Amino acid sequence: MNEDQELHEETNEEARAGDEGGAEEPSPEQDFSELVKELEQVRQHVLYAQAETQNVRRRLEQEKQTAAAYAATGFARDVLSVKDNLDRALAAIPDDLRQDERMKSLIAGIEATGRELDTVFQRNGITRVEALGQPLDPHRHQAMIEVPSDDAEPGTIVQEMQAGYMIKDRLLRPAMVGVARKG
Repeated sequence: MNEDQELHEETNEEARAGDEGGAEEPSPEQDFSELVKELEQVRQHVLYAQAETQNVRRRLEQEKQTAAAYAATGFARDVLSVKDNLDRALAAIPDDLRQDERMKSLIAGIEATGRELDTVFQRNGITRVEALGQPLDPHRHQAMIEVPSDDAEPGTIVQEMQAGYMIKDRLLRPAMVGVARKG
């Protein structure tokens, strides 16, 4: 006898032993109700698996949109220092140089570069954080100093040391500000 035949014989002997033990065979109605229960369980597992798959797909789509919307965040932060330096350079030009005919075209070029940078920021959803005259918002402003003031309400921003920026609805860099305190 080979192994398959031996296994077949053992299975038949076990089945006969089970029959001799008086075990009842389930009725067709019991078989059917068990199958219905099992089918319902499998159906529930399939529904849960489909719901989980849909949730994962939705989450991945949302992460993809977020990644695309904020992909330039690091680059934008780096370019902010260029914007700051350009603004400081323009602010440092004295009036007598602005009137000098030899410097007018240079100054006009620097100003045009500043406007182009503002346009690029706008196209990419980068906006300046409003600061002066606003109440201090720790989510958008970083208080650097307190300034005595009789005119402004305590907690109001009276000085902006460095502009803050948002990219879409996220803070790119907080505005560094001076806040009024009771004089």
